[in-house]
Amino acid sequence: MSSAEPLTILCYPDPRLHTVARPVAQIDDRIRALIPRMLSTMYEANGIGLAATQVDVHERLIVIDVSEGRNQPMVLINPEIEWASPEKRKGEEGCLSVPGIYDGVERSLAVRVRAQDGEGKSRVIEADGMLAVCIQHEMDHLMGKVFVEYLSPLKRNRIKGKLVKAQREAMRA
Repeated sequence: MSSAEPLTILCYPDPRLHTVARPVAQIDDRIRALIPRMLSTMYEANGIGLAATQVDVHERLIVIDVSEGRNQPMVLINPEIEWASPEKRKGEEGCLSVPGIYDGVERSLAVRVRAQDGEGKSRVIEADGMLAVCIQHEMDHLMGKVFVEYLSPLKRNRIKGKLVKAQREAMRA
């Protein structure tokens, strides 16, 4: 696990979560320093994925670790889905930016993604199961979309109200 300084995760309905991320122009020292901080943030929050958008960096960078031992981090820079299976399944999802909320979202069962790793090497990832869901979820963040936007307006407004109230109470404490 990384001992890098964790970052602050934006919480829904923060409008910054709706910013569309721009491509990472070059993998420089700034990006190389951001990766371990994002991993540290994700692990500290017990997440399996984190998009740079969630830590108020609006560039196409994702970190993921769906391994049982939390020791197989993946870095996806400028990820693009090349293929998504037409077969979909609705599964329970949560999000570090929407704490304590879980609901069903329909996702493709498998995806093929092209991305650069932390060293700038291009790679293709064939993913299914939890990894495929996680990649799709995090890539939504890069497009400025939070998983609750797949839910009905009624559910979304209830969630927004609950989180805004929790944030107000946290400010008073």
